[in-house]
Amino acid sequence: MSESHPARTRKPPYDTEAALAHLTARDAKLGRLIARAGAFTMRTAGQQSPFEALTEAIVFQQLHGKAAATIHRRLLESFHPVCGIGLHPSPEHLLDCPNEQLRGAGLSHNKALALRDLAAKTLDGTVPTLAKIRRMDDEAIIEHLTQVRGIGRWTVEMMLIFRLGRPDVLPVDDYGVRKGFALTFLGLKSTGKVVPRDLPKAVVIEKRAEKWRPFRSVASWYMYRACDLAAGKQLQPK
Repeated sequence: MSESHPARTRKPPYDTEAALAHLTARDAKLGRLIARAGAFTMRTAGQQSPFEALTEAIVFQQLHGKAAATIHRRLLESFHPVCGIGLHPSPEHLLDCPNEQLRGAGLSHNKALALRDLAAKTLDGTVPTLAKIRRMDDEAIIEHLTQVRGIGRWTVEMMLIFRLGRPDVLPVDDYGVRKGFALTFLGLKSTGKVVPRDLPKAVVIEKRAEKWRPFRSVASWYMYRACDLAAGKQLQPK
């Protein structure tokens, strides 16, 4: 068992000032976006294990953030009698608990199956430990973790960027990244409804992003900021 500290965050483990200098020098349009959006304020999660991070990711899939957070909290609280307050349930706890416990927390049948598969694949080593995953390259991590039911490439990419602090991840299927790219590079107007033809194909993003290496995660984060700016939102740390 390990303690769950979802509120603990830290700066990414790479030189963010060097990243911004590199991106600004290599791509003038991106540099102008960076200047408008301001400082790179992204924080990564603390010491979550892959099992803990993916448990949360599965719960949050296809749900509004507030509703997902409530379900996640109820799930963890349901294990307090067996693992203690403030401690995350182990894979064994998830495998051994009754279906009624998972459904009572608000999980769908498919998500309950996904969590049990995650637990089983953590125990058999398919899902690496945090110590091992830190020594693996991004594609190897994606290959391992997408073997878990309900975990696709996008989910692992989000974990790589926001949990592990990997600097060079490009989530080309992410709606926010695609929309931010269209706003920044393709002349998409900030007003009006966005339809699929307005958004770039993956190959278009990948081609331009070659000049962003080895800091494509940072550039992707600024695509989200482009969406915020277009919506007139006050930018908040993410």
